[in-house]
Amino acid sequence: MAASRLPPATLTLKQVPAVLCLPKQLTWFVRRQQVLLLYRRILQTIRQVPNDSDRKYLKDWAREEFRRNKSATEEDTIRMMITQGNMQLKELEKTLALAKS
Repeated sequence: MAASRLPPATLTLKQVPAVLCLPKQLTWFVRRQQVLLLYRRILQTIRQVPNDSDRKYLKDWAREEFRRNKSATEEDTIRMMITQGNMQLKELEKTLALAKS
């Protein structure tokens, strides 16, 4: 049996305290906050749409998209959806800025 290269004071995986598992929970918390902030920003931007029917359509669309994806658990998938949502928000803001000018 080969000697371990780890120093004798190194903890094994079984000895790692549960506190060290916190980063995954912290990551989940940060992603949740990002999603909620994105949702609020989208709804605030939609309120600026002048046409009532367009505003209702966009509001329903945003709610449905967030509802449809609320069960996502994969970290990469969530990050991708946040990125796409931010890009769509920027497009909406550009469109509103052009409509006002």
